[in-house]
Formats: sequence, C-alpha cells, structure tokens
Amino acid sequence: MPTIDLTEATFGTTVEENGIVLVDFWAAWCGPCRQFAPTFTASSEKHPDVVFGKVDTEAEQRLAGAAGISSIPTLMGFRDGILVFSQAGALPPAALEQLVTAIEDLDMDDVRRRLAESEQASAEAPVAD
Repeated sequence: MPTIDLTEATFGTTVEENGIVLVDFWAAWCGPCRQFAPTFTASSEKHPDVVFGKVDTEAEQRLAGAAGISSIPTLMGFRDGILVFSQAGALPPAALEQLVTAIEDLDMDDVRRRLAESEQASAEAPVAD
C-alpha cells in the first residue's frame, strides 16, 4: 500500500480505524527526513496490511504540536489505536522491518492490561500540594 498523507482531519480516524499504523512526521527542509523517505516507502510496499502515513510538520503544525513532536523525523507506531512506539530519528531499513514485525507480534491484551494498570496507578498517586 502506498504511503498516505495525514492531516489533522484524518489522523485520528486513520489511527483508530486501522490495525497497525506507522506515522512519519517530516518536513521538506529536513535532510534526514528526505533520506528516510525511500526506506519508509519501500516498507509500505512490503506490508500492504499496515497503513504508512506521513505528516508534513510544516503544513500540520497543530497536529505536530499535539503529538509532541520536537525533533524530526519522528516515527510513531500505533496498534489498535494505541501508541506503542515513538522515536525521533531515521531508522535504517532492517530496523524498520524489525519494528513492523515487533508491532505485529505484540500481545495487545497484555498491552491493554499494562496501560490500564498504569492509568490506575496514576489515578491513585497522591497529589503534591
């Protein structure tokens, strides 16, 4: 599947309505972003069951801000609407393939359980005065 451009209007539904979504936050002026683009595109062609989305941080500044992007390229991985990976920096092809495999192999019941435990612990933590 070819990469798709994501916007503030399409980001949420894309992440929520697809099993695995990898998102590349990039900008045209960014050398490492331009170097990573062919790797990202090649991986999208190998994995038609994964959505590969790109967010142009210049055109989508509010979305980049909401995602907490402070360095580009930044790659985020979502599975079943849950953020399971986020890292700044371009990945080499082998590392990107390992990432796709790792996300595919996740035990999502375990991920959801750990997320719920973390949220419960945060809710129960005492508030400092």
